[in-house]
Amino acid sequence: MGGGTEAFPDLGRHCQLSDCHQLDFLPFTCHACHKVFCVEHRSCKSHECPKADFNSRKVLVCEICSVSIETTGCKNEDDKAILQKHETSGDCDPKKKKKKPTCPVKRCKGILTFSNTSTCKTCQIQVCLKHRFPADHDCKRNSSSSQPLVKDLKEANKFLTALVARSGNDCGNKSRPSSSHPTNPSVKAC
Repeated sequence: MGGGTEAFPDLGRHCQLSDCHQLDFLPFTCHACHKVFCVEHRSCKSHECPKADFNSRKVLVCEICSVSIETTGCKNEDDKAILQKHETSGDCDPKKKKKKPTCPVKRCKGILTFSNTSTCKTCQIQVCLKHRFPADHDCKRNSSSSQPLVKDLKEANKFLTALVARSGNDCGNKSRPSSSHPTNPSVKAC
């Protein structure tokens, strides 16, 4: 069935769905069955495409070696057959199975993934997000970071020494006269 109108016979196409046949001036071609459809029936689901899984991607994971195998819908192979083919190919080796890293904190079994990993800025250990703070993972400072700690202690001791010397007295100088009641006015009124 052609498209267009009497004046413009090459303009647009009719939807190839048997119940529709609507003239569409911007038709869509299905990537799987290569038929032409209107806006309403352009998706594979809406026109019940028999080749809907054409070019669909699926990943199978081998239980023996944890290798992921990508498949597409263009080959009509069963999942079990694909895994069997992988096992017999010689690429499947249980020794290559990677153990997932876990959090090094005692009694924590958290698996360190991309989104669940934090590196401590002090000790450079990778831990899970639950233990990202130094107090949570028993952080041990390395020797280069202990020198600033000694400097901080000296500053704290100076502060405490000054506080004790003051012995609770007010910080202001009491010998200075108050500015609200001047004793010697600088300008005398006539």
